[in-house]
Amino acid sequence: MASVIKRCAGALLLAGVLVVGAGVSGGVSGGLSAGSALAADPPPFNTQLEGKSKGEMWSGVRQGVQGLVSIPDKRAGTLIQSEGEAWRAVRNGPLSEYGSWVLGGIFALLALFFLVRGRIRIDGRKTGRTIQRFNAFERAVHWLTAGSFVVLGVTGLNVLYGRHTILPLLGPETFAAMTHYGKLAHNFLGFAFIVGVTLTFVLWVRHNIPERHDLVWFLKAGGLFSKGVHPPARKFNGGQKIIFWSTVVGGGILGFTGVQLIFPFSFATLGELQLYQLVHSAVAIVMIAIIVAHIYIGSVGMEGAFDAMGSGQVELQWAREHHSLWVEEVTGERVDHHHHHRAPAE
Repeated sequence: MASVIKRCAGALLLAGVLVVGAGVSGGVSGGLSAGSALAADPPPFNTQLEGKSKGEMWSGVRQGVQGLVSIPDKRAGTLIQSEGEAWRAVRNGPLSEYGSWVLGGIFALLALFFLVRGRIRIDGRKTGRTIQRFNAFERAVHWLTAGSFVVLGVTGLNVLYGRHTILPLLGPETFAAMTHYGKLAHNFLGFAFIVGVTLTFVLWVRHNIPERHDLVWFLKAGGLFSKGVHPPARKFNGGQKIIFWSTVVGGGILGFTGVQLIFPFSFATLGELQLYQLVHSAVAIVMIAIIVAHIYIGSVGMEGAFDAMGSGQVELQWAREHHSLWVEEVTGERVDHHHHHRAPAE
């Protein structure tokens, strides 16, 4: 029975080849042309088959040889796009596997860091005074970018992993509805994320140019592993500059590839779209890992950090400890960069 089915399937597939490449009298102009470009006047399909074995014919089809069709979409002349198999193998293989290790690893590292280091407290005595860290517009840009990225990250991970993790738990109906609306949210909020990344670059690029203080910050690991050690920093320290450039560069790549995927075949070929999808997913996974670490430090990981993007006002002592050079620039006071208190005037 199985052999009969295979023969029938082979006959149907061969018939499909003949239909795609049928003669002019059949309503479909035949002929195979090498590559993705269509030849101006290819020879009749049957002429090309003369002296060719079935193996040679199928080899040409597998290599992407395209036939002429009478319908408007000329891509229908390609029966098999073999690059799709390579795309699927990478997406469902290394991309998904390594991606799960990256995401699982960042959560494990943060949990271990919290158990070992605990919450990073303000070391000095609190002053009860605050200093403005970010104004209302800056905070709005941050939350536009952050909020859209969270939704994009969750809905994107659902596309990559949901079929194997969420579908068995929720069932096909619920999963299908969730994925459908998630796709809509992903497509539309992608543009909000692009706007947020653009404004982020315009607002803070001048504060994120690398300088020598960043090297000191990295050599001391930002004081994250040593209590009472806070390397001097301006408005943004070395770690925050990594976050900034990851957001700008990674967000730019996500925006570019995302637009290509939202409007398929408008700017790119099928092969290019497959490459863009892999790049989009890989960059997104790396960015999710970075942003998860950023969220941790900006919330439970460090006392006083959330206020910067919450109310915009931070405890003066917190600012002295983590951004002493910036405090000097804003207030004009001299800060002891070792003990982080106001130095006496001379």
